[in-house]
Amino acid sequence: MSAQKKPDNGNLLRTFEPYKEKKGEEYMCDRQVEHFTDILRNWKHELMQEVDRTVNHMQDEAANFPDPADRASQEEEFSLELRTRDRERKLIKKIEKTLSRLEEGDYGFCDSCGVEIGIRRLEARPTATLCIDCKTLAEIKEKQLGH
Repeated sequence: MSAQKKPDNGNLLRTFEPYKEKKGEEYMCDRQVEHFTDILRNWKHELMQEVDRTVNHMQDEAANFPDPADRASQEEEFSLELRTRDRERKLIKKIEKTLSRLEEGDYGFCDSCGVEIGIRRLEARPTATLCIDCKTLAEIKEKQLGH
């Protein structure tokens, strides 16, 4: 059986088969586009399931505790869940934007310099819009401006 890869995507257990390039294969050919479309759609689906679980959990667990400490604990738990879901909501929008880029043929190329971002980088961060060099440069500039 082939190895499964688990990219960093928060706490979700999204797995996929790493892409195996064929000799002489063109970058972002139909097979590669299909590979990344599947990854992004599955990721979005998992995030949407998390949203549904949160809504159900909050509806099931919502109680008006007479004890202020119990009520405060529940409110804090719900607050943390809602912040997490808000981050995931933003990520879903980013995934949708990335899926649009795939459909338009703009996916996989650096927004800054236009070079190929690369299959492995995109598998690690499917919503990447910058090659590793431009991303590194942007982070250095951000640190310099931030301090």
